[in-house]
Amino acid sequence: MAAMTLVEDFCPVPDIARTDIDAAVESARAAVGLPVGARVVAAMSGGVDSTVVAALLHKAGYDVVGVTLQLYDHGAALKKKGACCAGQDIHDARLAADMIGIPHYVLDYESRFRDAVIDQFADSYLKGQTPVPCIRCNQTVKFRDLLDVARDLGAEAMATGHYVRRAVAGNRSQMRKAIDHSRDQSYFLFATTQDQLDYLRFPLADLEKPQVRGVAAELGLKIAAKPDSQDICFVPSGDYRTLIDRLRPQGREAGEIVHMDGRVLGQHAGITDYTIGQRRGLNVAVGEPLFVTRLEPETRRVVVGPREALLTASLTLEETNWLGDEATITEAAEANIPVLARVRSTRQPSPARLALIDGDICVVFNEGEEGVAPGQACALYDPTDTERILGGGFIRDTNAVVV
Repeated sequence: MAAMTLVEDFCPVPDIARTDIDAAVESARAAVGLPVGARVVAAMSGGVDSTVVAALLHKAGYDVVGVTLQLYDHGAALKKKGACCAGQDIHDARLAADMIGIPHYVLDYESRFRDAVIDQFADSYLKGQTPVPCIRCNQTVKFRDLLDVARDLGAEAMATGHYVRRAVAGNRSQMRKAIDHSRDQSYFLFATTQDQLDYLRFPLADLEKPQVRGVAAELGLKIAAKPDSQDICFVPSGDYRTLIDRLRPQGREAGEIVHMDGRVLGQHAGITDYTIGQRRGLNVAVGEPLFVTRLEPETRRVVVGPREALLTASLTLEETNWLGDEATITEAAEANIPVLARVRSTRQPSPARLALIDGDICVVFNEGEEGVAPGQACALYDPTDTERILGGGFIRDTNAVVV
C-alpha cells in the first residue's frame, strides 16, 4: 500500500511515484487520441479532478486552454468549501492554470444557468417531480453551450474531469463506466448525445480517485486535498426548500395529506416539502409506516400509503437520448430490447426491457422497482455488457405494481 502524506493538513493523499505520473500522462494521451500539439479545451471547475485533467494534458503535449464557468454568485456559496463554480473555485482554477502554464478564461454563464437549471429545478418541485439538476447542467450549460465555446476556440476536443469512459467501436462512440465504479458518473451523463460524445474526452477513465489526488500532490497542485463537492452547487446550505420558497412561493399553498384509500389524514404546508418515497416529516399517524406514493400538484394533495405501494411496474420516458447500436430509441423500444434500468444514482440497475406503448417510450421492469419518482432520470445499460450505457430519459410518469 502506498505511503500517505498530508497536503496543507487537509486530508490524506497517497504518494505516487514518478512512473505513476508517466503512466497517468500516457493514459490521458490515450483517452484524447489526438496528435500531440492538438488544441484541447479543459473544463476547469476548480476541483481536483478537472485540474488534474488540465495538468495531465499539458504534460502530454497538448495545446490546453482552461475554461471555467461562473454559474452563480450567491454570497453564501462564496464562503462554502465544496460548492463548485463559486468564487473560491474560480480563484482556485485560475491559480492552477497559472501554475500549469496554460491560458485560462472565465465565462459568465449565470443567466443561462439560471434559466436552464435553477428555474427548471424550482418548477419541477411545483409539478410534484424530483429533479436532478446536475444532469440538466451537463445536458445544457456544460455539454451544449460550453462545447460551442470550445469549437469557437479552435479546439479539436473538450476534456472534463468526469469519471466515465469514451470508447470508439466502428464509426460510433460509446459511453462506458470508468475503472473506479465508486466514482462512476455515467448516470449523470446519460443525456450526452452521440455528436457530443464524439467531441468529448474523459482522461480520468483509468484512474481511481486516490490516484488522482496523488497525481495532483506529485505535481504540486494546491488543490490536491480539496474536498469534493457534496451538495447541489447552487444550494450551499443544503436547504433546497428555502430556495424554492423564494423562487416559487406558490409552492407554499396548504393542502391535504390523503391515504391512497381516500382517508384524509392531515394537512401540509406546501407540496414542495415532499418527494416520492418520503417517510419522515409526514406528521400523520395511523399505526403503520406510511410513505409518499403520489403528489397531485393540481389539487395540492400529498397521497400516502404502505411501502408496497411504491413498487413500480413500468415507467414512461421523455426527453430521451440514445447511444445504443439501434438507430433510435424508438427502434430499440419496438424491438423490446432488454436493458438494465437505473432510476437513481445510488441504486443498482434493475433488469427491464424497453417497450413502445401507445407511442411512448416505456421501461417495463422484470420485477417491481421501488421509489421511482417523476422528474428523476432513468439511465439504461446493456445487460450483455454492463459497462456500457445505452442512454435513457427523464421519468414522466409511472405505473404501480398491482397488489
